[in-house]
Amino acid sequence: MNKKKSNLLRFAFLHPKYWFTWLGLGILRLIILLPWCAQRKIAAFVGWLIYHLAKRRRLIAKTNIDLCFPDRSPAQREQLLHQTLYENALGLIETGHAFWSSERRLTGICHFYGLSALQNALKRGRGVILVGAHYTTLDLGGRLFAQSCPVDILYRPHKNKLFDQVLLQSRERWANQTLTNKTLRPIIKSLRNNHVFWYPADQDYGPQHAIFVPFFQQQAATLNTTARLKSLTQASVFVLGHHRRDDRFEYEIHVTELNPIPEDDRTLTAMVNQLLEREIQRFPAQYMWVHRRFKTRPPGESYLYPC
Repeated sequence: MNKKKSNLLRFAFLHPKYWFTWLGLGILRLIILLPWCAQRKIAAFVGWLIYHLAKRRRLIAKTNIDLCFPDRSPAQREQLLHQTLYENALGLIETGHAFWSSERRLTGICHFYGLSALQNALKRGRGVILVGAHYTTLDLGGRLFAQSCPVDILYRPHKNKLFDQVLLQSRERWANQTLTNKTLRPIIKSLRNNHVFWYPADQDYGPQHAIFVPFFQQQAATLNTTARLKSLTQASVFVLGHHRRDDRFEYEIHVTELNPIPEDDRTLTAMVNQLLEREIQRFPAQYMWVHRRFKTRPPGESYLYPC
C-alpha cells in the first residue's frame, strides 16, 4: 500500500462509526497490561454479561453443546455453557496478547507436541496442510506456533475494516504469508514451495464445496478443501490443536499427522473431523461453540437453531 492510500485509510478510521472500535481496542490494550488473575476476573464478568445480554449467542452455544454432548446431564451442559462464554471472553483478551504482547512475555509459555513429526514431513519436500479449528486461542495459538515453525495462513477479511487492519497487521508480523481464500492458486504455490499452510476447516460455509460428514455425532457440512489440496499437491496432512492449560497463562500445541491418508474425499474429511473432535475434547469449553456449526442441513432435515 502506498503512502497516500495509507494516509487516506487512517483518515477514514477517524469516522464516528469506528469510535467504539477504537475505544474497545484501547480498553483491550490496557487490560493485557494487568496481572493475569485480574484479566481472568474481567473475562468472568464479560462472560456473565454475554450469558445474560447476548441471548442469540447464548442460545447458539447451548444448542451446539446439547447436540454434541448428549451423554452429559443438563446441569453438566449448563456448566459447560457458562464455561464456554467465559472462555470466549478470555479468548478476546488472549487476542490482545497476540496483537501487542512482547516476544519476551510470550517466550517459554508454550509446550509443543508433535513438532518433530511435522519437521520430518517437511523433509519430504511436498509441504504440509495443517488443519485447524476455531478455538478461543486462535490468534495467540497462531503466534505461539510460529515461534517454533514458519507458517502460511489463510486470511478471511473482517467486516469491521478498522479491526481488520489491526488483525491483518498482527498476523503479518508472525505469519510467513497471509493468503486469501478467493482462490487456491497461492495456497497450492505455498505447498509446492514446501511450506506449512494452516487453515481452519470447522465452520459451515454452506453446501458448496462441502461434504456432510460426522462431527460430534452430527452430520456437518464440512469443506473438502483438505482433500482437494492433498490431491493437487501430495502434501502431508496434520491436524492442529492449541489450548490454554486451565487458568494459567500457559499453553500447549498438538499436531497430529493423518497417516495413512485415505484416497476418497469423504473418508479423509471424516478422519480430519475425528481428529479435530479429539483436540476439542482436551478443553471443550475453549472451542467457539457460539458459531452455528450445523446451520446447513442435509436434504430433508430441519434447521436446528432457535434463532
